[in-house]
Amino acid sequence: MDMSPGLAQGRAMCFLRLAILLPFLLCACGKDSARPDSSSAASSRRQSATETTEAANAVLFRALALVGTPYRYGGNTPESGFDCSGLVGYVFRDAAGIQLPRTSAAMGALDDPDVPKGRLESGDLVLFASGRKISHVGIYVGEGRFVHAPNKGGTVRLDSLDAPGWRETFRTGKRVLR
Repeated sequence: MDMSPGLAQGRAMCFLRLAILLPFLLCACGKDSARPDSSSAASSRRQSATETTEAANAVLFRALALVGTPYRYGGNTPESGFDCSGLVGYVFRDAAGIQLPRTSAAMGALDDPDVPKGRLESGDLVLFASGRKISHVGIYVGEGRFVHAPNKGGTVRLDSLDAPGWRETFRTGKRVLR
């Protein structure tokens, strides 16, 4: 069978995305999902360990599937593109049925547990600040990496928390899946 160059390139991209997604999904499937009891206002979202793991996997799969979607300030759908908080809000709403605030600063102010970098789990929010104000948000996928919509002219992508720029501006994680 003779494939056109466009079809061959499309299949190659599909296999590349699958190769990127698989290790993260396998990592999330094996994580310990036990959660300490909390009396926060967000406890209405509390789920069983199995439900939490399933929600985290759904969030990861949806976020990683959006890699390559164009950045657009104010965007909050795959069709219109995404800014950082639009991406995070869309993924949590679509994959886990969780409505998050529209801005990264408001997500940072959620009454959910803060999580230090060394204790992040797949599906946690990762929050960044320039100065004292939270100004960027992404979704932690595991192994020190996160999905986010970084800037004008860019696309949704995976980055390392230890990369220059992100390492210095990381403030905290937020655990909204529990």
